[in-house]
Amino acid sequence: MSNLVVSNISDGTTSVGTGYVVNGSAKAWCYLNGSGTIAVVSSLNTSSLTDNGTGNYQINVTNAFSSEPAHFGLGGNVSYWAANTTGSEIRISITNTSGVLVDTNRVTGAGFGDLA
Repeated sequence: MSNLVVSNISDGTTSVGTGYVVNGSAKAWCYLNGSGTIAVVSSLNTSSLTDNGTGNYQINVTNAFSSEPAHFGLGGNVSYWAANTTGSEIRISITNTSGVLVDTNRVTGAGFGDLA
């Protein structure tokens, strides 16, 4: 395998350091509709979704992380969220201010880390 070593990447208009791309960018993310039949609205490195019940979503990633990545999840108009993940999935639980799991139509999850 060959390596291409550069300090910046440019699209012709904007330039960004490769350290940011390698170390700081989300390697997987998904914006999904979590109400009714869940569906991807837009995503990167997402293979599928799993509905684990009310307010409990799983984003399955195409190219797995080498270990548990830093991650986050959030839902629209909901005060609390929790996320956990493995190398191949990001799980998000959405609760209201009373701690009750709820579905919401705007759910976002992302993972940051090294890909396997």
